[in-house]
Amino acid sequence: MKLLIRHGRVIDPASGRDEVADVAIASGRIVGIGRAGDFEPEHTIDAAGLVVAPGLVDLAARLREPGREHQGMLESELQAAAAGGITSLVCPPDTEPPLDEPGLVEMLKFRARKLSRCRLFPLGALTRGLAGEVLTEMAELTEAGCVGFSQADVPLYDTMVLQRALQYAATFGYAVWLRPQDAYLGKGVAASGALATRLGLSGVPVAAETIALHTLFELVRATGARVHLCRLSSAAGVALLRAAKAEGLPLSADVSINSLHLSDVDIGYFNADMRLTPPLRQGADRDALRAALADGTIDALVSDHNPVDDDAKTLPFGEAEPGATGLELLLSLALKWGADAGLDLGRTLARVTCAPVAVLGETVGSLAASAGRLVEGGVADVCVFDPHTTWRLEPGLLKSQGRHTPFSFSHTGMGLPGRVRATLVAGTVAYEAP
Repeated sequence: MKLLIRHGRVIDPASGRDEVADVAIASGRIVGIGRAGDFEPEHTIDAAGLVVAPGLVDLAARLREPGREHQGMLESELQAAAAGGITSLVCPPDTEPPLDEPGLVEMLKFRARKLSRCRLFPLGALTRGLAGEVLTEMAELTEAGCVGFSQADVPLYDTMVLQRALQYAATFGYAVWLRPQDAYLGKGVAASGALATRLGLSGVPVAAETIALHTLFELVRATGARVHLCRLSSAAGVALLRAAKAEGLPLSADVSINSLHLSDVDIGYFNADMRLTPPLRQGADRDALRAALADGTIDALVSDHNPVDDDAKTLPFGEAEPGATGLELLLSLALKWGADAGLDLGRTLARVTCAPVAVLGETVGSLAASAGRLVEGGVADVCVFDPHTTWRLEPGLLKSQGRHTPFSFSHTGMGLPGRVRATLVAGTVAYEAP
């Protein structure tokens, strides 16, 4: 299909391009940026006053399929991704059953391709059944389409197993994605501090993150494995990561939209929509995370999409299932962070476009040269959005099956900036606002 996006403000964070131009697309590729000339499109999108950016890349989104379809179906969650301007996403392996066999991975990727709404990059289970005992067949899972290996949020108690996993991954150039949290100290439901004490909630100390980071960094030094740190949550963790990167360790990291904008005081009177993993920490931690994302210490911003149904959320805070919907909020909350930090649109969008692609590296195959970018000859994954619109988040209007979010208007009383008008995946319109 030949498609033309006319008169939009074209922003490519990777190259620094920022100009009003037309974008011509044919056969799933961008064939021209500038004036359309003699290009004769079959479909035209008028982007006057809108921003034309690379499709967003989300490194953390649970889709709940297979196994927990009552909380999210592949169709609904990929539709939510398209509505949020996301054209590529990474899903953790903690499905039911876990993604520890090639057949499961191939099935998931096949279903996603058939839906044609978003590119899906699964993480394989690091250990069989995520039990933390026996390593999976990483080579077979990689051939099936896995871009890395993870325990998701399931603790890995045995440091020897972790060392062997990193040794094996380093030998074959695989990436290991881990959330740094000590298995024993991380069993609470809120961040340790005055608020958790006052509310009588079991606490998760900052040491749960820093102890895990120290262990990981020692193992990375010993093995040379490439590790991506998922959802840092503390100022102390940021300081350790900054020092480790300065040392030259092969590390990258992300932070969730929740930790970037909220703190423990937002729990209020036991609001279960604020029951999240990692738990919301103090304001100083949030501020350190925001600064680290701006200076590049933290590489990417993620939605941490984790749809939870009413039965699992309408419980006392300590018993409620952690998680929140986020796919449709990633762009708006990235824009809000960028505006608060005084960043231009290019630098803001980099954290949800080209920077996540750099984390994925060559594991995205032929997409590596152009994913997260707008370049002639590159793949036509595009997000068209209105940066001037502010909207109210009403959970009932979300595309996702998960309607619980800490950012609903009823919780925050604030409008969210930026609204997606169209999303293209390989030149095909995956979403267009009515």
